[in-house]
Amino acid sequence: MESLKLDAASTALILIDLQHGVVGRETAPYAASTVVEKGAALAKAFREKGATAVYVRVDLSDFLDLPVDLPHGLPANLPAIASEIVPQAGVQPGDLIITKRHWGAFSGTELEDHLRKVGVKTVVIGGIATNVGVETTARNAAGLGFAVVTVEDACTDRDAAVHHTSFEKIFPRLGRVRKTAEVIEALG
Repeated sequence: MESLKLDAASTALILIDLQHGVVGRETAPYAASTVVEKGAALAKAFREKGATAVYVRVDLSDFLDLPVDLPHGLPANLPAIASEIVPQAGVQPGDLIITKRHWGAFSGTELEDHLRKVGVKTVVIGGIATNVGVETTARNAAGLGFAVVTVEDACTDRDAAVHHTSFEKIFPRLGRVRKTAEVIEALG
């Protein structure tokens, strides 16, 4: 495996759905609290190096209601706090907050425009759930021409087997797969 080097000036961290309505669910292979902790550590390291930190939240009260065979199962009338990022995720003034209405962080949001304006070429992605918001965002990022690094121990899913499949079969084809410590080290 090739060693990873990240240029803080052209790299952004994107953390997906570290919010009350998501982190309260059962997850595997990692506890949601572990992923939140890893995400906060990554964001701190990115900020210290002058890199962009992005937190993405899904507006659960305005989630796109599309005709699907397997409904998302969101309960009606969720409280507004369900869509808010948990304090433990470490959001700081100056971090970019993106609100989405479906799985991916790019579709229908200002994320791509913002990243291009600040010269981002590489995105590092973590969050919940691996095969939903994280994978959709990684696929979209690669399709838009961004280099992608997905952080295995800063992601989790509701199903450990699905998490492992994404990291063994999908993410290595979209970019590079690393652990939190490796990404922090790669920032120099």
